[in-house]
Amino acid sequence: QVQLVESGGGLVQAGGSLRLSCAASGRRFSSYALGWFRQAPGKEREFVGAISRSGGSTDYADSVKGRFTISRDNAKTTVYLQMNDLKPGDTAVYYCAADITFRWDYVGRDSRDYDYWGQGTQVTVSS
Repeated sequence: QVQLVESGGGLVQAGGSLRLSCAASGRRFSSYALGWFRQAPGKEREFVGAISRSGGSTDYADSVKGRFTISRDNAKTTVYLQMNDLKPGDTAVYYCAADITFRWDYVGRDSRDYDYWGQGTQVTVSS
């Protein structure tokens, strides 16, 4: 079992920054890759980015590449999503998720690969 709790969401103006955190507990932190997804009202959940078990591999959606950065702190069992140059189109509920995988450097974009999910944190970007 993995428990995930997101924090750090809020209201920010376009061009601003936020850092989301996702604190994990339960299963050994290094045994899973971590991803961030988001869901805007009336839209399907979409991939934002992911980081491998090793922390050495990352992947980002084209829409956030160059603006968002994922990192993980194994000592704090926390994954972060640094979001810069935010746009109104980034408004959504953001979820972190854990992918229990034996692959050390794998990152996945498919939400069906992820086994555990947090409850989400709202990010609202005003124009």
